[in-house]
Amino acid sequence: MTRLVAILSAGVVLLAGLSGGACAQDPVRVVYHFGEGLEQASRGLEFIRNHLEADPKAEIVVVAHAAGVDFLMKGAKTTKGNEYRAAIEDLDLQGVKFRVCEITLRERGLQHDRFVPEARFVASGVAEIARLQRREGYAYIKP
Repeated sequence: MTRLVAILSAGVVLLAGLSGGACAQDPVRVVYHFGEGLEQASRGLEFIRNHLEADPKAEIVVVAHAAGVDFLMKGAKTTKGNEYRAAIEDLDLQGVKFRVCEITLRERGLQHDRFVPEARFVASGVAEIARLQRREGYAYIKP
């Protein structure tokens, strides 16, 4: 019986290694999903700062759609009156990527030039989240 358990355990370890599991040295890859407006963005940016403090090598992409794009607009301010721009610039320097949904722009009549320079545009926010999760192995967080 002990031999059978050992063989099964070895098989599980082998299968886990063959299944494409990430190597312990690989950076953690995370997509943060912002879709609910400025309050969520403030909370999410704080989560990202904490995340990078604990794991500076993490690869983080913020995908914003619907009301979640608002914090990336030029002049957007927190409830305390501070512009989001400084936080975005700081996180960009740490490697965080910001993606904005083109469908949201079309539906809301927004133009690219209304957004901070760190923002990049993707065809669909939800499709980008799915792509990052499925094809690139990103973990998902919605603050």
